[in-house]
Amino acid sequence: MAQNLAPVPELYVSYDSAQKLKVEAGDLLSHDLTPRQICDLELLMNGGFNPLKGFLGEEDYDSVVETMRLADGSLWPMPITLDVGQTFADQVEPGQDIALRDQEGVILATMTVTDKWVPNKAREAEKVFGADDSAHPAVNYLHNTAGPVYLGGPVTGIQQPVHYDFKARRDTPNELRATFRKLGWRKVVAFQTRNPLHRAHQELTFRAARESQANLLIHPIVGMTKPGDVDHFTRVRCYEAVLDKYPGSTTTMSLLNLAMRMAGPREAVWHGLIRKNHGVTHFIVGRDHAGPGKNSQGEDFYGPYDAQELFKQHEAEMGIEMVPFKHMVYVQERAQYEPMDEIEDKDEVTILNISGTELRRRLQEGLEIPEWFSFPEVVTELRKTRPPRANQGFTVFFTGFSGSGKSTIANALMVKLMEAGGRPVTLLDGDVVRKNLSSELGFSKEHRDLNIRRIGFVASEITKNGGIAICAPIAPYATTRRAVREDIESHGAFVEVHIATSLEECERRDRKGLYKMAREGKIKEFTGISDPYDVPENPELRIETESSDVDHCAHQVILKLEQMGLLAGS
Repeated sequence: MAQNLAPVPELYVSYDSAQKLKVEAGDLLSHDLTPRQICDLELLMNGGFNPLKGFLGEEDYDSVVETMRLADGSLWPMPITLDVGQTFADQVEPGQDIALRDQEGVILATMTVTDKWVPNKAREAEKVFGADDSAHPAVNYLHNTAGPVYLGGPVTGIQQPVHYDFKARRDTPNELRATFRKLGWRKVVAFQTRNPLHRAHQELTFRAARESQANLLIHPIVGMTKPGDVDHFTRVRCYEAVLDKYPGSTTTMSLLNLAMRMAGPREAVWHGLIRKNHGVTHFIVGRDHAGPGKNSQGEDFYGPYDAQELFKQHEAEMGIEMVPFKHMVYVQERAQYEPMDEIEDKDEVTILNISGTELRRRLQEGLEIPEWFSFPEVVTELRKTRPPRANQGFTVFFTGFSGSGKSTIANALMVKLMEAGGRPVTLLDGDVVRKNLSSELGFSKEHRDLNIRRIGFVASEITKNGGIAICAPIAPYATTRRAVREDIESHGAFVEVHIATSLEECERRDRKGLYKMAREGKIKEFTGISDPYDVPENPELRIETESSDVDHCAHQVILKLEQMGLLAGS
């Protein structure tokens, strides 16, 4: 049997053993997995991460970080680790079995802990992602979401995570290999995507399959992608809408529940190994494959061809052939897509292209998206999820010192928006939220973060359902504000407004007498006095209140919302 069609090893036990393990696991210490860990566990158990037998131990982790190889020399570029909180880690010792459960408490696997260690996260960021720069979503996750302690050890699979959506489109590596065997497909080229498919992608995939003389697997990622990406439900509906544009006998689609790291070159090699496990022989690697965008200096994290070069270096060892992604553009005179580097009469023809940024702008503003660029069915689906901005929900998030005027300006803004009408408006004021949502919380950093995350959760639900949320907490920590922004921007716009009243002016006003009490030591961890405030670096709007009245400040916000297209111009 062709090597790409033979079954790969899985980590699941038999049905009878699984039933027995479920009962025994009731006595084990349980870890509730994060969404990213659930994606990782699923691919560990079903063979997608073969040759891994579990979450990496310390020796394998160090080797992967430094050399892109496991300790035994096998190529593996991405550290797959089980990060946990300090409290949980304190209860675990090497040699102990723990139960791994989903977020509803359903057991998925057990793990024998062989290693427990505190990683050097700055080193991991530098080596794996190329820089310890929190502008990179995976580096931000590493420092601000992932637990401080890593556990490693082999996993025993009991059952796969439950998916209620697109069940017929989800295949394990062995199910895909069986499909290829049944269809008689010996050569298969995979197209990896986290974006909707447009006409350029269709032409690109056609060409890749034709040049490789291979069948085509459209293999989109539906686990975790880059914050701000189109949600996977919309994307899969888009993929299904264009699937009939492909020849049915040589094309299939399957969904991959992978948590991307946006690690550029390393990620491309990782994606290749995962596709190899799924029975694929050829893999399309794009320009800036799995790139996260700009770093803190405003430059791309990776060069446009870094991923292709690293993949090419390891191609023979991986046993999967790279098909380079060509930059496709539309030639108006010939009414067709062609690779940019193959157009010899560039100066004599009209070359058309729409960037991702331009597409988002057209969707936001309700402008026409030409048929040469995308399929009407895809545009229809995108417009359902991304209506013009003036019809979307959004969040206005005020931040500033206590006494800076946030609540007063937020109230004025609420009244002005309600006067204009059109969308329901909800004010989530810091003091009101403390009373109704977070009455049990104190003012430690952990509790402040939790309070802001709760406000963010409520605001994201309001935004998702087409309303306007106005938030007015102090929100002193930049990392928490960023997390709230990411939660909300997957549903609508997030408008950060920094009320830049100076600390001296806030202390002079001191309507509630809080600053006086903080100076006397009667209030601990008071923002600006005994606890830091991270001044927003790039808010959508910064308002100086010391020489402006409340009405003027609120009107500045209205003008900003109009400029952003969130309110129809008056």
